[in-house]
Amino acid sequence: MMSQQPIAASRALTMRRRIWIFGIVMAVLATTAIVRSLWVQGIDATGAAAQAADNMTMSRRIEATRGSITDRNGVVLAEDYAVVRLIADPWNIQTNGIVGRELSADEKAEAAMAPLAISKILLKYLGGSLNDYLYHLTRTTFDDGEPNQYELIASNVALYTYQQIKAEMNAGCNDNVVGGCYYGVGMEATPKRSYPGGMIASNVVGFTLADENGNRNGAAGVEQFFDTRLSGVDGTETYLSSNYGVIPFADSTLIPAQNGMDVQLTIDSELQYAIQQELQAAVLRSGAQQGWAIAMNVKTAEVLALANYPTYDPNDFGSFPQGDLGNRAVDWTYEPGSVAKVLTMAALLDQGLIDNDTQVVVPSSLPSGADVITDFSSHGTLYMTARGVLANSSNIGTTLLARLSSKEALHDYWTRFGLGSPTGIELTGEGTGTLGLLPAADMEDYDRDRAAFGQSLSVTGVQMAAALAAAVNGGVYHAPTVVAGISDTNGNAIDYQRAAARRVISPEASAAVRDMMEAQAMATYSASEAMPGYRWLGKSGTAERVNPDTGLYEAFTSSYVGVAPAEDPTILVYIVLDNTYSYGSAAVRPAVVNTLRYALPRYGFAPASEVAPYEGAQYYR
Repeated sequence: MMSQQPIAASRALTMRRRIWIFGIVMAVLATTAIVRSLWVQGIDATGAAAQAADNMTMSRRIEATRGSITDRNGVVLAEDYAVVRLIADPWNIQTNGIVGRELSADEKAEAAMAPLAISKILLKYLGGSLNDYLYHLTRTTFDDGEPNQYELIASNVALYTYQQIKAEMNAGCNDNVVGGCYYGVGMEATPKRSYPGGMIASNVVGFTLADENGNRNGAAGVEQFFDTRLSGVDGTETYLSSNYGVIPFADSTLIPAQNGMDVQLTIDSELQYAIQQELQAAVLRSGAQQGWAIAMNVKTAEVLALANYPTYDPNDFGSFPQGDLGNRAVDWTYEPGSVAKVLTMAALLDQGLIDNDTQVVVPSSLPSGADVITDFSSHGTLYMTARGVLANSSNIGTTLLARLSSKEALHDYWTRFGLGSPTGIELTGEGTGTLGLLPAADMEDYDRDRAAFGQSLSVTGVQMAAALAAAVNGGVYHAPTVVAGISDTNGNAIDYQRAAARRVISPEASAAVRDMMEAQAMATYSASEAMPGYRWLGKSGTAERVNPDTGLYEAFTSSYVGVAPAEDPTILVYIVLDNTYSYGSAAVRPAVVNTLRYALPRYGFAPASEVAPYEGAQYYR
């Protein structure tokens, strides 16, 4: 039998060896830890700190508030309002926001209740489906097993609604009672563009579109023209974060957003509404395809209203045909017809070639190149004054008078009135270079003849309105504008330069033009087309319209311009209907008269108790 003493000695030796080996291993580990600590804290302290900071550094964009757009009286037409994206952190909701330690029994109970409790709160304020909210809030990991700390719950949530949700989630946080204190839901600010007026001046105001980076860019109208000024500059915030949120007192960098400037328009939203109603009624009444209308202060060329029909609502522009999202008064060219006779007469009067009582023998027709010019109504030989030629819109009489001028001079007057070039109005669509078609200074005789009464040349609505304003305001051309002013976020005015005014015709020639137009406006019409208590100026236009598909003249572009009061011309209303078989005086004049009836008292022009009948001679036999 083996002795027990050697066995005990062997076991003791083995134990000593194990202790010795364990000590060596621990010493190596301790040495490694010390060396690593010295390396991190000393030799590579900066690099280690930088790596840790990189792991915790967060950055977010601070979106600038886009500037507002208002009318001339401060009525808001476009503005940003606070909405948020509601987001959740399901990974932290499962522990009700507690990380880094073991939960107590009470905390585990509250965490278990959190998804359903938060879902009920969301359902209360957002509607929807309880199960949908539960799905999002309990989706704690992605398919690859990574923690899900970002789940989009809802977009375009009003800031106030979010605040109500958070208040209810936090209602019991100070009571130290299980239930009623929940975490894991937050928000991202996403300002939304609102157009309170809907369709009011929408073709002027425009709308915005978001790009792939979430930046909002002006896509039409003033929104696009002044996009840089309206949009401002986004800011950024960089900070250190942990599982518990932002690390207080840690290094952070804040570059504040620079909010956009505000743009105040010359548009009068009340007058805008009135002219939009009149334009729509005229388009539907005449069977026209579309139309546009402009109200303007003739003394300044400030656009008081600018309407298109059909139009659209910028709050929901995607629901409307793309062709209705532009501005036909700015970017459509058309032959103006007899309204252009006003400019022809202005050019002849300014050159001293005629006066209002110049006598013209007007035959029943007039050869012109390979064509024959006729008037709207068949007639024999008429003996008219120049005043009567315009008042009765005689193509033949206008052509005979235009032949008194050189073609170069007529072309020069057209360009001085702003035809053929962009007006510079603060709306997209004009582009640069030429706009519209003018016969060259060395035009053929038949081009001169037709252009004299508004065919063989093309214009835009704003071009024609500004030109007519210059013809009646004393002879001074002002570039049309829709901008009353621009201001920064503190309300300080920003310098905004407009093109300098220029004289086109003499004051005397302008007065003679007004007399001619008064003869037309004050002629006998039905009661619905008259303006009791006011002297005013008017001129109709009916141009044969070229069908873009066939290249042939088919249907009409009909228009009418009215200016009042005659003794102090201030407000001009010009309405155009495209692709109609109705004539300007019948289809458009009532809409112009109704708009002036509304505008004149609004701008301080009360009707007179009595207006003397107009007595200027239109015939001399």
